[in-house]
Amino acid sequence: MTGTIERTKRSDYRRFQAISTRWMDNDVYGHVNNVVYYSWFDTAVNRLLVVNGLLDIHQGQVIGLVAETGCRYFAPTAFPDEIQAGVRVAHVGTSSVRYEIGLFRNNEEEAAAVGHFVHVYVDRETKRPVPVDDKMRGFLESLKT
Repeated sequence: MTGTIERTKRSDYRRFQAISTRWMDNDVYGHVNNVVYYSWFDTAVNRLLVVNGLLDIHQGQVIGLVAETGCRYFAPTAFPDEIQAGVRVAHVGTSSVRYEIGLFRNNEEEAAAVGHFVHVYVDRETKRPVPVDDKMRGFLESLKT
């Protein structure tokens, strides 16, 4: 990641996805293990796209592949916390999108963790980059802050 990642607030995000922690998410130190956060990023972004009719994970000709991801941790989370994943878009390129995600524990206003996630959209068969279509671009632009 380049630059400093600042701790964000709920008001910094356009959309939210609810995620329940699971007993198995806790590690031996009594908090959610760092690798779970990356799963939450993936879940939040893809669920947002699927439920809005922008990504057909089973039949669609275009799929998103992860090109880059990163996270900065500010406070621990643990089972049975409820997580709200705030999603915003920092940049929409020709075939790529940089999503930024803030993970909020229970009703806290400041993010427990802040990360980013870059999708490159490709043809399902050839795995070659394809342009972000107008419908998706419009939705992604609405998530910019």
